Amino acid sequence: MSSPTQAATDPEPAPAGGTAGPAGPALAAAVTGRSPRQLAWLRFKRDRTGVVCAVIVAVFLLIAVFAPVITALYGKDAYTLYGQDDNLLNSYGLPIKANGGIDADHWFGIEPGLGRDTFALLVYGIRTSLGISLCVTLLSVVLGVCVGLVQGYLGGGTDFVIGRFSDLMMSFPSQLFFIAFTPVIIAMFVSPSDQEPTWIRFTALVLVQFALGWMSLGRLVRSQVLSLREREYVEAARLSGASPGRTIRRELLPNVWSTILVQATLLLPVNVTAEAGLSFLGVGMQKPTPDWGLMFQDAAQYYRSDITYMFFPGIAMVVFVVAFNLLGDSVRDALDPRTVR
Repeated sequence: MSSPTQAATDPEPAPAGGTAGPAGPALAAAVTGRSPRQLAWLRFKRDRTGVVCAVIVAVFLLIAVFAPVITALYGKDAYTLYGQDDNLLNSYGLPIKANGGIDADHWFGIEPGLGRDTFALLVYGIRTSLGISLCVTLLSVVLGVCVGLVQGYLGGGTDFVIGRFSDLMMSFPSQLFFIAFTPVIIAMFVSPSDQEPTWIRFTALVLVQFALGWMSLGRLVRSQVLSLREREYVEAARLSGASPGRTIRRELLPNVWSTILVQATLLLPVNVTAEAGLSFLGVGMQKPTPDWGLMFQDAAQYYRSDITYMFFPGIAMVVFVVAFNLLGDSVRDALDPRTVR
């Protein structure tokens, strides 16, 4: 006697002549089951909004990775003062040509004040902002998942201590914390009289955002694990003598990966806007390093005389953030078909 699964996957019986009909292999292939990942991929491919947003996000990531190649092909870089060297700025530091100096040589115009090429600044600004945000997101996901898994599975005193520490960290006002502690961390590594290396500020921004960026994901993973640890397969792993580490790694983690993926796609654009905000306020990346937030800072000073300079970083950030948020919604819908949008 065959099981229901075997009966569902058995091909159609051969006809009386002893040879299989032509529809036999096709029918067997048609009833072959698909894994949850394959089903999620099929649902995602049917979502046109998600596919378009995935392409947009991929383009931004490729721009960030290949920024040196793009600017080399373009023929400009993000550090040369074209406006001053080529006399493209007037005595007030504004582009002489209309529309921010847009022409065949400078596709997006030039930067007011210093006169750097806006297209090169934007390309390298994407590289800087995404680099910091990706580091923060990866660190936050790793720590949040580890803490949530341990907290939810062990429970008891461990859950109480970690939970109260998470509550304490979540009580800090994040923006005020970022502004106050970024200079403190930098001062720990660089003397005020010394020149500050770029990697020091990069590391400081990653650390301060990571410090307050992991708790929400950790609490979400904990709530998922609390409902999963009473399932039969987890109890079977315990009874078989599996260690807590093996149970967490083999039984619980595979069942929360969809939640982790969705939250990671939603966390990245939040970190991008937070990093740009810090640079805009003067505690993020510093000139001459190209950065989205620094471009907004300059645009705010010259918007009355050269509003064109604000368009390109503003449009780029809006497109990226909206695309990533919609991508997160599409990924959530693909992984959980019960959600309705």
